[in-house]
Amino acid sequence: MKTTVTLPDSLLKAAKKLAAQERTTVSALIEQGLRQLLLDRNRPNEFRLREATFKGLGIQPGVSTVAWGQIRDMTYEGQGG
Repeated sequence: MKTTVTLPDSLLKAAKKLAAQERTTVSALIEQGLRQLLLDRNRPNEFRLREATFKGLGIQPGVSTVAWGQIRDMTYEGQGG
């Protein structure tokens, strides 16, 4: 079944230019876009880390130049780590 779709001139012009660059047809581009749209809609939501902040005073004076290993040791100091 062939369906005719009317596109705004500016969109059709851009689609023709892209199709020529990719050596394909406008119809193939539309099919590819629709296929991707359907895949994206059927994909479960991607994981997003929720925003979390800690109530603190930020980097303490004298720690900004310390190596990460030393910061880690200071974090677990006195906690059996």
